[in-house]
Amino acid sequence: MARRLFPGAWLRKPHSAQVRLSYVRIKYLFISWLVVFIGSWIMYVQYSTYTELCRGHDCRKIICDKYKTGVIDGSACSSLCAKETLYFGKCLSTKPNNQIYLGIWGNLQSVIKCQMEEAAQLDFGTDPEPRKEIVLFDKPTKGTTVEKFKEMVYGLFKAKLGEQGNLSELVNLILSFADGNKDGRVSLPEAKSAWALLQLEEFLLMVILQDKEHTPKLIGFCGNLYVTERVEYTSLYGISLPWIIELLIPSGFRRSMDQWFTPSWPRKAKIAIGLLEFVEDIFHGPYGNFLMCDTSAKNLGYNDKYDLKMIDMRKIVPEINLKEIIKDRQCDSDLDCIYGTDCRTLCDQSKMRCTTEVIQPNLAKACQLLKDYLLRGAPSDIHEELEKQLYLCIALKVTANQMEMEHSLILNNLKTLLWKKISHTNDS
Repeated sequence: MARRLFPGAWLRKPHSAQVRLSYVRIKYLFISWLVVFIGSWIMYVQYSTYTELCRGHDCRKIICDKYKTGVIDGSACSSLCAKETLYFGKCLSTKPNNQIYLGIWGNLQSVIKCQMEEAAQLDFGTDPEPRKEIVLFDKPTKGTTVEKFKEMVYGLFKAKLGEQGNLSELVNLILSFADGNKDGRVSLPEAKSAWALLQLEEFLLMVILQDKEHTPKLIGFCGNLYVTERVEYTSLYGISLPWIIELLIPSGFRRSMDQWFTPSWPRKAKIAIGLLEFVEDIFHGPYGNFLMCDTSAKNLGYNDKYDLKMIDMRKIVPEINLKEIIKDRQCDSDLDCIYGTDCRTLCDQSKMRCTTEVIQPNLAKACQLLKDYLLRGAPSDIHEELEKQLYLCIALKVTANQMEMEHSLILNNLKTLLWKKISHTNDS
């Protein structure tokens, strides 16, 4: 009776179920499309970032074209361009113009560094000085004698380092390194490679500190590409995460998380001693004082024996060179007088110019980096004294009276405190 009176009534429930089913399908289709879209976008961004940052193919092509036309030469050129026994591996670049790759040279594990553009002049913040158009490997010119080339190198060192140390001895060291095939003479293509490399602050510092324990060894070069020994661990601490995950993690929690992924405390102490020794090496050495202008955990590494090795020294610059450039820098506030992330001077408001004295010494910046690293997990019997020494160290100022004496005292106190605690362990 009811069905006759309302013939569509019995169909209503199945129709409602059909609507719900269609809605569920549309929802799942939309979610699936959204997942595919986001995944594709992430892959595109990752690929774009990689192709922008990782230009090893371009670097190799530029270098090998110059080598094959006889413009440049060096100890790594034949292996890179002719024998093809020097391979680019994993890309570690963080800037497009500074190419860094893990490499394999025959049976040797290495790091390959290649400057894609002219060595960046010291720039400040986001307003760099205008640069001239770059001509790679234009010096020395044809007809330049070895003696003339030595004069060029000496003049460059004098401009960068001042009248400090035995510059003639350093010139001879460069000429010895530039002789890539070890035939007792430096050819014009070898000299062009050496001159291009000497424009790079990191290369110059590596040459000066080649006999120091905490500087990776130079293995070879070709043009403005150079090869160094590989360091097993390429960050002082922390774990590398995909950039999309990095965006989701609060910075405070990220810093705490970094400290979870560290070696045992005695090994951390040994690595810390290595950093303190490196600070000693560049503090008023034979060629003057060098300033650490980016004291980041990412610039420090260590080997399988937990000896500290400097990974990236591009922002370690001669003090005299930095002073010369910063002295005429216009400023409105102290924020205009920063190089890298750590080298800060004051703005003289009466002249609207940056002063030349960097406020914080290298040791204070190193201690700031080591504070959480060393205090986390430190033995209870030295924790209080270690914390005291680290805070005294962080408080160091270049302008303080008797700064050099305080610098030496605090540095020695820290090294002694750490060595005493680990000297009886296998980690020392």
